[in-house]
Amino acid sequence: MAQRIAIIGTGNVAWHLARTLENAGHLIVHIYSRDAAKAKNFGLDFFNASTGDSTDLRSVDAFIFIMAISDDAIQQVAQSLQLPENAVLCHTSGTRPLLDLGYASTEHIGVFYPLQTFSKGKRVDFSEIPICVEGDTQFAHESLTQLAHSISGNVQEVNSAQRKVLHLAAVFACNFTNHMFTISKEILENGNLNFDILKPLIAETLNKSFELGPENAQTGPAVRGDLETLDRQHELLTNQPELAEIYRQISQHIIDTYEE
Repeated sequence: MAQRIAIIGTGNVAWHLARTLENAGHLIVHIYSRDAAKAKNFGLDFFNASTGDSTDLRSVDAFIFIMAISDDAIQQVAQSLQLPENAVLCHTSGTRPLLDLGYASTEHIGVFYPLQTFSKGKRVDFSEIPICVEGDTQFAHESLTQLAHSISGNVQEVNSAQRKVLHLAAVFACNFTNHMFTISKEILENGNLNFDILKPLIAETLNKSFELGPENAQTGPAVRGDLETLDRQHELLTNQPELAEIYRQISQHIIDTYEE
């Protein structure tokens, strides 16, 4: 069933969610931002959407209000919002608990957390993205679960404590991994080589990790205990002490993990 939705925020997650929900047949009826100009610019893509910087949203004809804003702003903004009766209010954070919305003007609060990395302007396929849902009332839970199923085939019931663990694991799997790619790219460029040469290796590493399990797919000098190679590579980073320390610590962690 199509829902009438208000988006609170104009960042990456808001951009992706609003477009995906509209493509699924829902109506984006209002865009809120503390910066009225940003809200107006964001709303240009949505024919039915009003925009504004007023926190009095009682006249907005929406059923679900999605807060896609920075984690440190959730509590303050939630407390300031005046919502229609029986509105469902949710945030999209992986690290903040449901109770950050505890002082909202509606009892129907929840979390609608899409577990994915988002960059504004680069579309992603929501049909495969896990949507983690939590609701403080049965009404909120059922409403958000139904909304999640309308855009994704992978909907999970995840509570606030579990979501914190999930987000931490995602930081290691996504954010830290991508930063390693950045370091690799810099090392290659310093040696007059192109990052493209690593792409088949990176792809195979991911495939093996999925197929075998990451603990069974580990290769390289550290897991082999090849200390001579580790020392030689560490010497290559003599003029980059921060990278040398990263190399040393990760290598040692691999050695300790696989040490018999």
